[in-house]
Amino acid sequence: MDERRPRRPALLGKVALETFGGAPDPAALAEAAHATASLLVESGRATSDEAAKARLVALVDEVGLDTIADLWAQRPPRSLPGALWRLYVLREWVQRDAVAAALDFATGRAAAPVPHVIAGVAEPPTPEGLRALLDAVLHGVFSGDLAVALERAGAFCRVVVAGRVTRADDVEPADPEAANALTRSSSSLLQTAEDLEAAAVLWRGQNLV
Repeated sequence: MDERRPRRPALLGKVALETFGGAPDPAALAEAAHATASLLVESGRATSDEAAKARLVALVDEVGLDTIADLWAQRPPRSLPGALWRLYVLREWVQRDAVAAALDFATGRAAAPVPHVIAGVAEPPTPEGLRALLDAVLHGVFSGDLAVALERAGAFCRVVVAGRVTRADDVEPADPEAANALTRSSSSLLQTAEDLEAAAVLWRGQNLV
């Protein structure tokens, strides 16, 4: 593991664990958010011990990924927990609405050469590929370069944005309200793509904390 990386916190720690119950103060919540984010990301990189990784997956399942992700939701978008929150939201959407995700992705792929927007991302992941990638990251078993995962998620967002913009143009004559909704969601998702891409740059510069 790169010694220049911020020191990985101990396994949550007393203050962090206490944030899972009661009404902790904002400082404790922030500490827990950064501690859990760092733990999940560094664990996959720090060990090739499959048994240790399995124990971490079990811990995440026991505490609840939803509970952990709630800690990340209020952190800045271009921080480690903020980036993981955006990955979590993407994963939840792809799992919850697989049909819409596939439609947006397929439409976007046909509409524009989006994969080439981000240097180094030759091909964005499909919805199924994205879900598998984000499952690994969010369960602490991803051993690859987090910057690449963030860029691939950003590329996926850009493909979906292209798909939604195309669909908005198609439906506007018959349903202006639906077109407006697609346009608004596209704008929000484009911001997510930009935040993920910026987080990738920060990670490579040892500055995503």
